[in-house]
Parts: sequence; C-alpha cells; structure tokens
Amino acid sequence: MGKLIVGVSVVCTAAVVCGVAVLLMKRRMKNSGEWGKVEALLKDFEEKCATPVGKLKQVADAMTVDMHAGLASEGGSKLKMLISYVDNLPTGDEEGLFYALDLGGTNFRVMRVQLGGKEKRIVKHEVKEVSIPQNVMAGSSSEVLFDFISTALAEFIATEGEDFHLPPGRQRELGFTFSFPVKQLSIASGTLIKWTKGFSIEGVVGQDVVGELAKAMERAGLDVRVAALVNDTVGTLAGGRYNNPDVIAAVILGTGTNAAYVEQAHAIPKWHGLLPKSGEMVINMEWGNFRSSHLPVTEYDQNLDVESLNPGEQIYEKMISGMYLGEILRRVLCRMAEEASLFSDYVPSKLKIPFILRTPDMAAMHHDESADLKVVGNKLKDILEVPNSTLKMRKIVVELCDVITSRGARLSAAGIVGILKKLGRDTLKDGEKQRSVIAVDGALFERYTKFRNCLEETMKELLGDAADSIVIELSNDGSGVGAALLAASHSQYTDLEES
Repeated sequence: MGKLIVGVSVVCTAAVVCGVAVLLMKRRMKNSGEWGKVEALLKDFEEKCATPVGKLKQVADAMTVDMHAGLASEGGSKLKMLISYVDNLPTGDEEGLFYALDLGGTNFRVMRVQLGGKEKRIVKHEVKEVSIPQNVMAGSSSEVLFDFISTALAEFIATEGEDFHLPPGRQRELGFTFSFPVKQLSIASGTLIKWTKGFSIEGVVGQDVVGELAKAMERAGLDVRVAALVNDTVGTLAGGRYNNPDVIAAVILGTGTNAAYVEQAHAIPKWHGLLPKSGEMVINMEWGNFRSSHLPVTEYDQNLDVESLNPGEQIYEKMISGMYLGEILRRVLCRMAEEASLFSDYVPSKLKIPFILRTPDMAAMHHDESADLKVVGNKLKDILEVPNSTLKMRKIVVELCDVITSRGARLSAAGIVGILKKLGRDTLKDGEKQRSVIAVDGALFERYTKFRNCLEETMKELLGDAADSIVIELSNDGSGVGAALLAASHSQYTDLEES
C-alpha cells in the first residue's frame, strides 16, 4: 500500500513538473511570437521613415519649387514666404543704445544693448524676463496686455545706469520681436492674424500691434519709438549677420521650426513697392507649413495630425520639431504595447496620455551610453510607470529614438539645401568657394546632440564637394539681440550718421 502511495506521488509530481515545463514552453513560444511582432513593427516603421539621399534631394527640390511659387503670389504655395520689410541687416557699424522687447510665450523679455561699432561691437547687454499672469494672457483686453508690457519696460528703462549712453536729444528706439502670426505692413507695423500659444485677448486680432504698444507706452509716459517689428526667425538672422557677414539664412529648430533668408528684391514678383536701396529683402518662409508627396509620412504622423489643434497644417513641423518628436515615439510605443506586448502583458495607462513623453526625455534616452541603458529604464519607470523593463525592451526604445530623430534631422537638412538651391549656393562654381553660413537657434539643435550631428552629416551627403563652403552655426538667443540690432539698422538717425 505504501509503495502504491509513493508511486502515485511520484507520478503526480512528474505530471506537475511536466505541466509547468509545457506552460513555460508555451509562454516562451508566446513571448517569442510577441517579440517577433515587436520587431516586425519596428522594421515596418523604419522602412516607412526611410530618407535615402534620392528622396531627400526630391524634398529639397520641392522646397525650392514652393519657395518660387510663394514669392510669385500671395497664397501661391503652402509656404507663405512673407515679406519682412527688413532690407538692411546689421553690418557691425551700428552704435548707440537700443532696446528690444521679445513677446512669444508665457514670459516676455526686455533687453538693452550698447553698441560700440566695428571695434567694440556689443559693449554691454542686459536682459530682464517677466512672467505674464494667466489672467493677462487670456480673457483680458488689448489695453491690459500692452499696459502690463509697457509698465515692465518703463521699470526696466528706469534702471538704465551709467554704462548705457543715449546721446542728448535722441529718442530711445526699440525692436519688437512678436512671435505670433502677423500680416506685416512695413518695417514697423503689422496686424495680428490670430493668437496662438495659449494667448486669447479680445480686440487685438486685425489691429496693428505696434500701434497698440505705442499707445500703451504713451500712457506709461514713455518716449520710445518702435523701429522694427520682427519675428524670432528674422531676429536670429539679424543676430547671425551681425556676428558673421557670411550669414545668408536662419533656421529655428526648437519647440517649433521656421526659416528666414536674404532674397534679391528683384526676385520677388509679388513685391510691388519700390526696390530697396540695398537691393535685398529678408523673407520669413514660415517653412513649418511645407508639405510634399516626397515626405515620408507614416500612419503615426497622420493620426497625430488629425488629432492636433491644426489638422492639415504644419506637416513638416510635425515631423521635425521638438514639440512632436517625443509624441511620435509615444504613439509607436503605445501600438507596440497594445499589439505586440512590448512591456509583457502590461499596457501602461500613462502611455495613452498625449505628449507625456517630451523630446528632452527622448534625447536623454537616446544619449544613454550605459551598458544596461539605465537612463532609459529610469525614464520608462518615472514617466510611463513601467516598473521592470528588460534590456531588450530598452534597446527597442533607443532604436525608435534613432529612427524618429534621424528622419527629423535629415528632413531639416533637406530643407536647408532647398534654400541653398534657391540662392544658387548648393554647388561650387568654377572651383570658387563662396562661403554660406546658416545661423541656427533652438533647443532641439543646441541640446539634442544626435539630432545636430545627424543634420550636419546629412548636409555633407547632400552637398558633396560644396559642403566645405557651407557652415551651420549655433546662434544663441539671436532673436532677442537681433531685434535690438534691427532697431539700430533701421534707426531714424541712421541717415544723419551717414551724411
């Protein structure tokens, strides 16, 4: 009887062990199958994001064609190709005290620069940042907003100090960087088309923003002339040119993206005014709205666009700028988690929250060089609440970062080459080396090293021998200082000094 019980016990134990082994084998097979799906989704995404040189050259050509169309007539292209009325970029000869006001988000900045001409350049530079209260940003009136700005400007002017010198009898002059959609009417006037970036203030749309600021400054007892109204990209171009006479264009690669460049005035068919003395005109491209059948748009991009606040618009921006790269990553990870069990049988609820993965977090994961990808693991845990990610999972995340970033950087490079082609600077002429510098501002370019390196390498791929004469230069805080420099180059006293 005892032997029988022992025998049954052994058989039962063997059956249990056998059952566990089968379960483990099935789970391994399932995991292997699921992992195959993850890799298939990755491969499919990689193929759809591909940017071979041939495709990039087509994108560059399409950008050039759209530039011509946008210069020919209003609404002639997806690129607005806005005339900035800036026909005198700083030369370095500018002297005197100039102010700048930079409004483009929840903070605005006031600054002053003392310019000392060719020898001394920027002698002194002071900046103050002011936070705009929510009740002023939304639901207030034009007077409330511009009175708030003018009061802060008045307080800043009151602290001028002895290092800043305004010649006797001269009016202070200011450059106004206003980074909202504006229909420019002259160098120092423009009407607001619409508010963006969380601003919603009645009575300003359709009004001349310089006129509104001037009235508020008068109410504050300030005698200040607005010499130039510019957007941040044009300001960056001015700042870049001041530091380097070879600067021909500026690109913003940050939360958003845009480009501006110097065009020959006679090459702008839609310009009906007198040709400027300089023969040049700065064009604000608004290139974020570029689109072309050659852009490698995936279903993730299409869904992001449909669910965005501006569907059908800014397609290029949604593929290359810092606002969206992290969101594209989130969308791909979400699909992998739902359809291929990327995080085992767990789909993190946080992964379903739009824009929870910011591009700086994506950059930190992409730059992780530790053997076990510890930074990636920590980001997954802290942001998405994935408690135990494996090295295999983390490697997939890094690969996705690489695909998304490479596509964005390479498309950015193609856009820059499109501008160079329009200006005839994409090839070497008779061995001549015509140096062309592109001033670039924005945290995406400045801080996302792999993005920046990829962009620079792609420029070499696309330009061949001509790449040696093209320089991509970081222009830190070009927009603010650039506005003050444009106030100087468009000063009412310039002609007096020249005569």
